[in-house]
Amino acid sequence: MSKKEGFKSGFVTLIGRTNVGKSSLLNKIAGRKVAIMSDKPQTTRNKILFVFNREGSQVIFLDTPGVHKPRHRLGEQLVQVALQTLREVDAILFLVEADQPPGPGDSFIIKKFQDIKTPVLLVINKIDLVRREELLPLIEQYSKLYNFSEIVPVSALTGENLPSLLETLEGYLPPGPKYYPDDIVTDRPETFIMAELIREKVLQLTSQEIPHSVAVVIEEIKTRPNDVVAVRAVIYTERESQKGILIGKGGQVLKKVGQLAREEMEGLLGSKIFLELWVKVKPGWRNKEDQLWSFGYRGEE
Repeated sequence: MSKKEGFKSGFVTLIGRTNVGKSSLLNKIAGRKVAIMSDKPQTTRNKILFVFNREGSQVIFLDTPGVHKPRHRLGEQLVQVALQTLREVDAILFLVEADQPPGPGDSFIIKKFQDIKTPVLLVINKIDLVRREELLPLIEQYSKLYNFSEIVPVSALTGENLPSLLETLEGYLPPGPKYYPDDIVTDRPETFIMAELIREKVLQLTSQEIPHSVAVVIEEIKTRPNDVVAVRAVIYTERESQKGILIGKGGQVLKKVGQLAREEMEGLLGSKIFLELWVKVKPGWRNKEDQLWSFGYRGEE
């Protein structure tokens, strides 16, 4: 862990309603995928640590689950994880959408800021969807709700204004060491990344009744001759009917999930992948504490 003259480093969390583009923003900053993306809410379930290095600073980002009204034990844990990080970081990026006025979900999150001293930067995402003259009234609306340290409009899709956001954010970092070497992008193990890629493809290819009753577990990884990595993974869901949808007629859905996930695994990990997928049913797992633990959702840990 080195400390440079005038070097700054710190931890930053992203928080916001579901589907406001937190993972998209992280991936755009990284220039690669570090968090899965989907057009369905509650895509992110774990805190993703992403390390971003600049000339005079190192930012360690935490991507948190979108804050929402919990409907089951898993949902409660996702919200708990998101809110807990507010006191653990040097700055907070609160993401909202440029084409949406403040809603009950935003107000719920803003209320959580009242009891903390952490600087909160309002990041208005998706400015590519609105005209510039529409931003000022939105900024005024949010300014009445909370005294944000900064307000920065950006587009995670096009990258517009991201350099300005990073430069502004650096001003809120304390002097500190370089916590991670330059070649470290995330602290997540390969098994976690593999499982998330599979879950992302499930989110993309299945209907609304499937995605959030799904968990993915990597059961085995073996290196075969010619450097082929054999991966066996299980997709768990809650009902037999969901299992049928996931597999699809003639196994076509599961085959497509496997194909897309394998291609991304090979691109990210630089190895030839043989991916074996199974689908199993665990009724009501999202409301069972032992199952949440076994699938890696550990609340405040």
